[in-house]
Amino acid sequence: SHDEMMKLYLKDKSSLFISNYEQIKTAKFNPKEIGYFGGDEFSCIRNLDTVVTNYMMNEFTVIPFRDIFTATPSPNDFTELLNYAHFLGIMDRGQALTRFFQRNSTKAGDLTLYPHKVQEFWLWVSSWAVFITKPSDLGYSDKGYEVPEMQVNWHEVVLKERDVISDRDGQTKLIRDGSASLQEAAKEKRESIIVRVDKVLDLLSKQPDKHCAIWHHLEEERKAIQKAIPDVKSVWGTQKMEEREQHLMDFAAGKFQYISTKPEIAGYGSNWQYHCDWEIFTGITYKFEEFIQAIHRVVRTYSNSRKVTIDIIHTDAEREIKRALLRKWNDYEEQQRQMTAIVKKYGLSAINIKADLKRSMGVERQEVKTDFYHCINNDNVIELSSWPDDSVHLQVTSIPFSDQYEYCESYHDFGHNDGDEAFFNQMDFTTPQMLRVLKPGRICAVHVKDRIRYSYQNGVGFTSLSDFSGKTVAHFEKHGFHLMGKITVTTDVVQENNQTYRLGWSEQCKDGTKMGVGLPEYILIFRKPPTDMTNGYADEPVTKKKEDYPVERWQLDAHSYWRSGGNRLLSQDEIMKYTLSQISKGWKEFSTSNIYDFEEHVGICHSLEALKKLPRTFMAVPVVSNSPFVWDDVTRMHTLNANQAVKGLEKHLCPLQFDIVDRLIIRYSSPGEVVLDPFGGLMTVPYRCIKLDRFGVGIELNEISYTDGAQYCSDATKKKRRNYII
Repeated sequence: SHDEMMKLYLKDKSSLFISNYEQIKTAKFNPKEIGYFGGDEFSCIRNLDTVVTNYMMNEFTVIPFRDIFTATPSPNDFTELLNYAHFLGIMDRGQALTRFFQRNSTKAGDLTLYPHKVQEFWLWVSSWAVFITKPSDLGYSDKGYEVPEMQVNWHEVVLKERDVISDRDGQTKLIRDGSASLQEAAKEKRESIIVRVDKVLDLLSKQPDKHCAIWHHLEEERKAIQKAIPDVKSVWGTQKMEEREQHLMDFAAGKFQYISTKPEIAGYGSNWQYHCDWEIFTGITYKFEEFIQAIHRVVRTYSNSRKVTIDIIHTDAEREIKRALLRKWNDYEEQQRQMTAIVKKYGLSAINIKADLKRSMGVERQEVKTDFYHCINNDNVIELSSWPDDSVHLQVTSIPFSDQYEYCESYHDFGHNDGDEAFFNQMDFTTPQMLRVLKPGRICAVHVKDRIRYSYQNGVGFTSLSDFSGKTVAHFEKHGFHLMGKITVTTDVVQENNQTYRLGWSEQCKDGTKMGVGLPEYILIFRKPPTDMTNGYADEPVTKKKEDYPVERWQLDAHSYWRSGGNRLLSQDEIMKYTLSQISKGWKEFSTSNIYDFEEHVGICHSLEALKKLPRTFMAVPVVSNSPFVWDDVTRMHTLNANQAVKGLEKHLCPLQFDIVDRLIIRYSSPGEVVLDPFGGLMTVPYRCIKLDRFGVGIELNEISYTDGAQYCSDATKKKRRNYII
């Protein structure tokens, strides 16, 4: 315990204490009284009690000197390295995620390195981590440290008879998928024990004199192995500690031929390479770390063999698990290659690495200007400071969402800030310039979205929201803009949950108090006061001819209630005849012509679910707006961001949709006027202005985005000149 540790320190002046991780839960160490922490096999803390892991990750950060050691720093994906960076105080995990990783908008937690950030990411890791695989990494001889060659053999066994299994809708499955769910994976494991153990016996019979380590994952597998192989010595969790230790040491000493155990029990630390160069995995799982650690019980230096054989058994229903395991193995080897190359280039010194990682200061201005658009690569603060007063008719922009994402490695980047306060401090330099260059009485439309605060960010154990839109309103009002209104752009709550796991139905049923609602996007409409305050008209008003916009049209557009034309709900037989696309279209027409009834809406969803027509990835019958100030018909696929994704280029966070931009431009400007986006991104605003006969200007700091956006505008101009419809 901590008290015992302090007594030893006071009595013997002992200053070095050794503990296993499990003891930390009960020992009650006071981290504030510890000067140095060294954690060996640190990656194993993910398998510990959550209380222990959280305690170490949160409380041990006060220890001034901290080292961690592991042979498998990121066995599942590269983002696991970020936990170490967080623990060591290098960089907050969230900040590192936004700097180096792109998210999959259709699957929560699926993060991959940006292709153009790969080298920078590994340089950054090398600035605080040392990866050494062999002496030659540092230019020394590998003599005496050679690792034997590894021969990997995959063996697929076929289970001829399986229990019939049905899906959630009662449909019988023709082919079993052992990766579809935990239940199916476990069922596949149990039903295939005999055929897999038979394969183990077959392999052993071909080399009867060799020693072999047999790995398994289930207790039923261990019992089957013991029954089939009388000479095997088994090690399991509830076995007496003395017996377990004796078996492990005796096998390492070559005193018996076969050992059977689980990777989580004996996969770490044991040295079996002197008398064993063969392993058989009775089955496979997704747990790559346990898998690779188990392999390295025999694939080690000082081996008496030049070649090690690894036999891996799986069933025909576990091919997807095999693919996932191979993908993780490839990532593991790629990590080794990247880090080895960096160590060979830079050595163990981080000085040169840090020099290569320095953020840029300043930007070399570039521009492309034509009769139709103007794209500028520059810091918008620097750029706008040279513009004349009252020179822009309309501003349409999507400001960065605080520090949620860094767009480039520059100190000028607005995403390079620590929290909302620092972000708006930087905006204090841009917003006054935006007000100054906007013509009096004209509109600045700002696209925003409130931010999710996960439990690891807010420290309260549940997900909450940050009122980013409200902070944006306060900021713009502080600088002289006046809020005219908020346009709500609805989002698909089912798609949002697929991206964030924030609004799950199962969690709602467990405890609805922890669940919020879907996050809409907002268009904040700000106005610069006109010069003449007597009537409120803009100095250069946006006018429309009455013959083009008659009063009857205006009255209908302005009214939020539409009378029913006699449409009714469809019967189940009628619904079955329609596709989801037709159902969604019919629902929207019905919703805009009838008074909304929540229970009726739930009833329709219930009927669709009963008919197996309620999707799990999008809303077939969403809440439909009957107000011109709430837009629910935005086509989210129509973005330049989608074009980027098709080309395999970098995807951007929450891009502006074409129809949002078009509506704002048409409503708040006239043909021939100047429309500015100070955060140009992929130049969506200038791109749409070309079609709508306005002159669009975009300012973008990121050179890659600027270049791509300018090309989009160039392509749009060529189409316009050929009189093609964009």
